Amino acid sequence: MKVNTHIYKNGKWNIPFDTTLDSKNTLILIFASLEEEKVKEEVLKIAKLFHSSIISGASTSGEIFDDEVYDDTIVISITKFQSTTLKNHACKPISNETSYEDGVGIAKELFHDNLKGIFILSDGLKTNGSRLTQGIASVVYSDVVVSGGLAGDKDKFEKTWIIEDGSINEGVVCAVGFYGDNVHFQVASKGGWDSLGLTRVVTKSKDNVIYEFDGKSALEIYKRYLGDKVKDLPSSALLFPLELKNNFAAEEKEVRSVLGIDEEKNTLIFGGDIPQGSYVTFMKGNFNRLVNGASESAEKLDFSNYHNEPLLCIAISCVGRKLLLKSRIDEEIEAVEEVLPKDANVIGFYSYGEISSPASGICTLYNQTMSLTAIWESDA
Repeated sequence: MKVNTHIYKNGKWNIPFDTTLDSKNTLILIFASLEEEKVKEEVLKIAKLFHSSIISGASTSGEIFDDEVYDDTIVISITKFQSTTLKNHACKPISNETSYEDGVGIAKELFHDNLKGIFILSDGLKTNGSRLTQGIASVVYSDVVVSGGLAGDKDKFEKTWIIEDGSINEGVVCAVGFYGDNVHFQVASKGGWDSLGLTRVVTKSKDNVIYEFDGKSALEIYKRYLGDKVKDLPSSALLFPLELKNNFAAEEKEVRSVLGIDEEKNTLIFGGDIPQGSYVTFMKGNFNRLVNGASESAEKLDFSNYHNEPLLCIAISCVGRKLLLKSRIDEEIEAVEEVLPKDANVIGFYSYGEISSPASGICTLYNQTMSLTAIWESDA
């Protein structure tokens, strides 16, 4: 396995491309918040240079390259596998209503002998991430690692897109399957948010839309928490995610972020389901806790079978963390780098949702986490 990483900024690439890496078992990942037309130009150039490779990517709310965070750039990893087989699931349309079925379809297409991992990227505004992961988990075994994320759009929440080979498409999902005995996947996620205020019952919801907390308008309650930040909705809601539990005493918790509001219906719209009858608590960020959470995510990765092979680490963090950390945002990437093996190749992006497989092995949607995917290949 060989990995090269590149960044496009100020109108040029940092280093030339090595076209000898082109092969049917080469994966090129592209993450960008640069203007769409310029990204299209560069993607077409890359597709012509690497015509045999699988190319996948997403629009972002910021790019991660090595130990720094960038805006208005393009970052790329080019990974040529030696003994691992790749299969590209062609882009297909996705919507909030069909996300479960789309997840099932992806899993069925990729689920063959020796499937070790799936990396998935999906539209950040038209995907119900929890339903998508539930659909995948209903098909694949728990020992198949699933990771990825939902595309971002800075903090605008207007349009996201996915890259598939030489094209850019809105409202789609793409996935790549990895097959073989020598490929290793390690994934981990960690947040670092603090609880704020009372635990409330979701008394009315449908899928990823909440109507009521404790019998009262969810949007009105949320606005009270936001105070003077209400004028910046929906982006300001990323500063106050919800901790979600199936029952009051449950130890297993998830975090959900608001991705939109409907003033007419008085509702909050999330990136994943919020079941009626579940319990939620508002959360707030703490600078040091968020940075420590990123470090703890890296510490959860198991490198006991790693022996200094080339390593790709895909870091997908939430745009809410970026909005809160602001000028300190590089600190969470630096915290990850300090834990990873030396010379790890790190790229990634800030997203509208993170997909990862926890200790249970059942993939799920996260929000407001630093989620890491480490991939390496043992010698054949």
